[in-house]
Amino acid sequence: MYAPGYPRATNSGALMTLFEPVTLGRLVLDNRIVMAPMTRSRAEPDSDMPNALMREYYTQRASAGLIITEGTHPNAEGKGYCRTPGLYTDAQQAAWADICDSVHQRGGKIVLQLMHCGRVAHPDNKAEGARTVAPSAIAAKGKIYTEGGMQGFAEPEAMTEADIQQTIADYADATRRAYAAGFDGVELHCTSGYLPAQFLSTGTNQRDDRYGGSLENRLRFVLELLAAMAAVDGADRVGMRICPGNPFNDLHDDDPAETFGALLEAVSPMGLAYLHVIRMPALQDNIALAKAHFDGPLMVNDSYSLDEAEQAIDGAAIAAVSFGRAFIANPDLPKRFKQGLPLTEINLSTLYTPGPEGYTDYPAVD
Repeated sequence: MYAPGYPRATNSGALMTLFEPVTLGRLVLDNRIVMAPMTRSRAEPDSDMPNALMREYYTQRASAGLIITEGTHPNAEGKGYCRTPGLYTDAQQAAWADICDSVHQRGGKIVLQLMHCGRVAHPDNKAEGARTVAPSAIAAKGKIYTEGGMQGFAEPEAMTEADIQQTIADYADATRRAYAAGFDGVELHCTSGYLPAQFLSTGTNQRDDRYGGSLENRLRFVLELLAAMAAVDGADRVGMRICPGNPFNDLHDDDPAETFGALLEAVSPMGLAYLHVIRMPALQDNIALAKAHFDGPLMVNDSYSLDEAEQAIDGAAIAAVSFGRAFIANPDLPKRFKQGLPLTEINLSTLYTPGPEGYTDYPAVD
């Protein structure tokens, strides 16, 4: 049956564009149907290790033109949620390599999303001794899930300039590890109230040094992150995900359009592989904002219907569409779209629970 709000498969014959190959920087995709990054909380709880269950999950979805992994922290301080994976140890790298090999054997492409949660965290979800850090010592309002139940967000430590430089170095190291593990590219998570967005936003960045205050200074951390990631093996293997105005995790900026317009003007000359834009039309026209300020391929996201996705791809700016929950419950989503087959309904109660239920037990069609 169809799940409410799902993109519906049709036999309209208007699916050719979605199934055409596309090149995003150095990423050559067989189709334009991308699996969006989604936290699923199935990594090993104490070591942040990817595991065999995660390998099965991603391999099942290898028919996507591109898989973007769940947010993966580049250091122990970057972890916010329980059972999320990292990429900062040799063992984690080896486990991710196993996943990349399996996806590639099925003909898929896979990009690692790097996500530092910053102040969106609680000590119970982190390794012992791992700090919670942010641009400024301002706690987020609200609560976060821990294995002991819902708890208030921790008050973060304001990062020193040495902390900032170390974090940038950790992103670069995670990028190197990603390529060594076999990932086809990396994506910077720059929305949803996490560390890069915290530096950009007036409500979370109240610094008075070169990383805060003026708009130019608030952009600096993200621009230096991208430069460090691009320096590893070129900007054309690096993407960035944004959603200007997204209030998730108590994020506030006085003028998101101005902030992200300036950010994209500065980023555009870098030659990134793509810009991944969450549209969220209730906030503002993020797609128009991206088109106005970014000269490169766009990947768009946020509850696109199949017809909307086909119409969105314009052969120029918008090159691909990412789908989230539809891919969770339909590991063979491209096949279902192409053949006009019904979509399986998602079980929302198992989005973040450990184990295979609601993770690797969704059926593929014969």
